[in-house]
Amino acid sequence: MNGHVKNMHFQQLMETATTLLSLLLLMAVDSTKTVAAGRNQQCGNALQQTLKLTRLVQKESVDLIKTYKASQGEMSELLCKVSISNIPDPTISGLEPSERILSIYTQLQAFFPHFRRVYEQQTDLQLPTSPLLSELTGVRARSRDLAAVVNNFYQRFFPNLPVPEPAGGPTTLPPSQNVFQQKVYGCVVLKTYREFLSNVSRELKNLKSKVCRKNGIMLKSCR
Repeated sequence: MNGHVKNMHFQQLMETATTLLSLLLLMAVDSTKTVAAGRNQQCGNALQQTLKLTRLVQKESVDLIKTYKASQGEMSELLCKVSISNIPDPTISGLEPSERILSIYTQLQAFFPHFRRVYEQQTDLQLPTSPLLSELTGVRARSRDLAAVVNNFYQRFFPNLPVPEPAGGPTTLPPSQNVFQQKVYGCVVLKTYREFLSNVSRELKNLKSKVCRKNGIMLKSCR
């Protein structure tokens, strides 16, 4: 009888332990899902804010090209149709989401020296009160803000993939140019940048579904 009682107590103890273990596992799973859902929401919100800023800069770049053409005088419509080299590529490269986000960041960085050169050239060609100069300044500033936001997103959600050092030497800028060449150069830089921002906008919309799932489950790339 005592042996039977001991067996019953042992069975009850094992059942209790099993139930407790199941509850602990369930709590752990729920906790993981809660953390993943919260992190997923942060990921989605961060990408959405980046997309909003991209669209703002994109709109400003469209207005900037209109102002640029209006300030260049005759043949302004032909300026952007000339082909020149050493302008950053507007396309986004990479296979993985992390590679494509990094490509956005590095391409943004590549445009900055060209913005500075365009601004310097137009400062010589325009009156100090020209709206073109103020619009150039605004787009340059917000583009740097966008680069900082993209970099912050990359480091936050891909912490194990540090931003690599820039490859090669400094950005190649054009040599001395005559006035017509300066006008062409500025227009092509701004047109290419507008195209790049359009690509970034589409890319961020696609990445939101690839990097952050809507159903609350975090993809491997966002862990």
